[in-house]
Amino acid sequence: MIGETVGHYNILEKIGSGGMGAVYLAEDTNLGRRVAVKFLSQEMEQEPEMLERFKREARAASALNHPGICTVHSIEQHEHRHFIVMELVEGQTLVQLIGRESFEDTRLVDLAIQIADALESAHSKGIVHRDLKPANFMLNSRGQVKILDFGLAKRVDSALQQGSAGAGSSPEQETVLASADLTIAGTVLGTVAYMSPEQARGKLTDSRTDIFSFGTVLYQMATGAVPFQGDTQAVVFEAILNRDPPALCEVNPSLPAELGRILEKALEKDRNLRYQTATELKTDLLRLKRDLDSGHRQAAELVDSQSGTAQPEKSIAVLYFENLSGAKEDEYFRDGITEDIITELSKIKGLNIFSRPTVLAYRDKQVTPAQIGQQIRASHVLAGSLRRAGNRLRITTQLVDTHTDFPLWSERYDREMEDVFELQDEIARKIAEALRITLSPQEQEEIAAKPTDNLQAYDLYLRGRSYARRLTRQDMEFALQMFENAATQDPNFALAYAAIAQASAYYHCHYSREDVWIDRARVASQKAVALQPEVPEVMVAQAWILYAKAQYEQAIEIVRAVIERKRDCEGAYYLLLRALFASGEFQEVANLAEAALDAAGDDYNVYVPIKNSLQALGKEEASKNLRQRRVQAYEAHLREVPEDARARILLSSDYAEEGRAEDAMREADLAMLLRPNEASVHYNAACTLCFLNKKEEAMAAMRKAWHAGFKDADWARRDTDLALLHGEPEFEELYPAKQSEG
Repeated sequence: MIGETVGHYNILEKIGSGGMGAVYLAEDTNLGRRVAVKFLSQEMEQEPEMLERFKREARAASALNHPGICTVHSIEQHEHRHFIVMELVEGQTLVQLIGRESFEDTRLVDLAIQIADALESAHSKGIVHRDLKPANFMLNSRGQVKILDFGLAKRVDSALQQGSAGAGSSPEQETVLASADLTIAGTVLGTVAYMSPEQARGKLTDSRTDIFSFGTVLYQMATGAVPFQGDTQAVVFEAILNRDPPALCEVNPSLPAELGRILEKALEKDRNLRYQTATELKTDLLRLKRDLDSGHRQAAELVDSQSGTAQPEKSIAVLYFENLSGAKEDEYFRDGITEDIITELSKIKGLNIFSRPTVLAYRDKQVTPAQIGQQIRASHVLAGSLRRAGNRLRITTQLVDTHTDFPLWSERYDREMEDVFELQDEIARKIAEALRITLSPQEQEEIAAKPTDNLQAYDLYLRGRSYARRLTRQDMEFALQMFENAATQDPNFALAYAAIAQASAYYHCHYSREDVWIDRARVASQKAVALQPEVPEVMVAQAWILYAKAQYEQAIEIVRAVIERKRDCEGAYYLLLRALFASGEFQEVANLAEAALDAAGDDYNVYVPIKNSLQALGKEEASKNLRQRRVQAYEAHLREVPEDARARILLSSDYAEEGRAEDAMREADLAMLLRPNEASVHYNAACTLCFLNKKEEAMAAMRKAWHAGFKDADWARRDTDLALLHGEPEFEELYPAKQSEG
C-alpha cells in the first residue's frame, strides 16, 4: 500500500502490524498533517455484525480527549476497506525501553501518575481499555506517555476470535483467548502476562481490569520482569490466578516501599480488594510523589555548600502508639499522647518532625521503620506502646534509625498517670540527646511548659477533642461538656477555653442562632487570650467567632496567620475554606484544595467547601474527580467510626450525585436514625433529595434543618447542591439574600 492514496490520505510507510491489521504513516492532504492509519484485517471486514459493533464502540473511544491518550480522529471507509485515522505518536514504546534502561523512583512515579490520570479520564466516560501492555504505551521525547488503542482492544479481539474459540465458549471467553496471542506451545507471547484474573477466568471485565493490567506493566517497569511468569500459557494463567509475585522490596530494594504497597493493591486477585478506581490509585501515587519530592528537596537543602557532601538529616516520624489496653474508649488518650509528643518535638529547631496528618496514615498499621524511612524519607522513627490501667500508665518507646534499623534509644516507663507530662518532656529530651542535639534554654523552657497541671483536666480535654472532631450537634454538646469540665478543673487551662470558644461558635453557626452561643464563645475566648494569646488553637477560636458573626475577611486573615505558623493546626484549613466560600472566593478555595487536603489528615470536613466551590466554578471534571476521592474518604472513615452520622449523610449526597439512589437513601436513613434531630443531617439530606430530583421532600428537609438551627443563608444560597430549591418562595423566606449578624 505504500505510495497509494486512500481517500485523502497518502500512505508513506508501514510503521507497525498486529492481529487486527497494519498501521501506516500517512499524510492527510486536507489538513496537511501526518497521521497514523490503521487498516482493519480481512477477518474484521468479513464480520458485518462485529464490524458494526467495532465502529460503534470506536466512536465512543474517539470522544476521549486527554493528553495521555492517543486521539482517534475518525473511522473511515474507502472502496470497502475500513480504517481508523489516529494521532501520530512518535517516540518509543515501553517494550523498547523496559529492560534496556532502568526507571529511577521519581521518573517511574511520574509516568505512573500520567497513566493513572489518563485511565481516570477514560473510565469516567465508561470506556475501558482491556488490553494494557507495554506495546500500548508510547513515551515521547518530552517524557510524556500516551496510551495507544484505547477502547479498541476488546472490540477487535472479539471479532478476531469468531470461529476459532472452542465449542461452547462464551463471548467473554472468546475475548480472553483472542487477546492472549499465545499460539506456539511453550512460548509466551503477546498479552497473556498482563491479563487480570477475571479475564483469565472468562468473567465480565470492568475498569478494575485495567488497574490490574496497569499494575503488571508498572511492576515490569520497576523490576525489568513481569510479575507472573511461565514457560507456557497454562503456567502463566496459573500464576495470575494463584500466585503472588515477588515483593518489590526483594527484586528492587532501591525503590520506595510505598510503591511496593501500591503495586500489591493494584495486583490484588480479588477485584473487590483491588483499587476500585483509577482516581484512588492516582491519589496514592500523588501522595508518594509528594513524599519523594519532599525527601529529595530536603536532601538537597542539606548539602554542605563547602564540602558538597550531604549531611545526615535529623527527621522523625512519631508513629501513633499501640494501644495495648485493647479498650477502644482508650484510643482518644493514645491519640492525644502521641499528638502531644509530636507537638513537643516540634519545638526543637534541629529536628524536622513529620506532621500529624502525615503519620496518621500509619495509625494501627503494621509498618517497619525501614518502610517508613523509604516512604516518607524519615531518617528516624519513634514507635511505642501504651497501656493504661487505673491510675497507672506504662509506655514503651524506641527511636530507630531507618537506614540501619538500629535502635538509638529505647525506654520503658511505668508511672502514675499524673506523671504523663513529665514523661512527654523526658521523651523529647532523650530523643534530642540520642541525636546529639543541644537544646537551647528557650527550647528547654518550652518543652517543660505543660498545657495544664491537672491530669483530670487534660483527660477531659482529650475526650472532648475526640468528640468535637465529628461536628454533629450531639457530639459537639458532649465535647462542650468535657471542655467546660476541664476548665473547671483547671481555670488556667488556655486550650480548654479555646476549645469552648470554638465549639460554641460552631454551634451558633450550625445549630442555634441565639446570641447566648456567641456570648459564651466570646467569654471563653477572652480567657484563652488572656492566658496564651499566641497559641494557634486560641487564634483559631477567635477566627471562629468572627466567622459566626459573618466577619469573613477578619476570620480569613487570622487563620492564614495560623497556617503560616502551624500548617497542620487542627481545623484551621477547614475554617479558612468555609470563610472563603462564604465570601464567594471560590477560585481561592480551589487553589488551596490540595494544600488543605494534605494538611487535614482524617478531617473529611475540608472536602465540603472544596466540593461546593468547584461546583460553583463549573469545574465539572475536577468536581467529579474530587467526589471519587471524597467517597473513598467517607467510606474509609465509616469503616472505623460507623456511628458518625455526618459522614454518612455526606456520603449519601455523593451517592445521589453519582446516580446511586438506593445507596444514597440507605445512608440517609441510617444518618437520620443515628441523629434524628441533627440540623446538618437534615441539610445534607436535602442535598441528597435535590440530586434525586425530589423537590418537595428536599424542601421539607431544609425546613427541618432551619428549625433544628441551620440558618446560615450565605452558605445555603451559594450551595449548588441545593440549586433545585434556589428561587423557591419558602427557601427564599427561610434563607433570605440579606442576613443580619448574629
